[in-house]
Amino acid sequence: MMTFSIEIEQEEDGRWIAEVAELPGVLAYGSTQEDAKAKVQALALCVVADRLEHGEAGPELMSISFNAA
Repeated sequence: MMTFSIEIEQEEDGRWIAEVAELPGVLAYGSTQEDAKAKVQALALCVVADRLEHGEAGPELMSISFNAA
């Protein structure tokens, strides 16, 4: 099983940014922590689906979970 870590921080302008550490470049903004977390999880799943579709993912990506930091 692959577990992705979500790091969430608040920007100076009040927006929240969430990033998946194991997937460089996978980050999303939201108006709340929950919004940013939901958006980054959806984006991470899209990235994983794309990798699976193109044969770029190993078997560890067949079972995925998320942990918020």
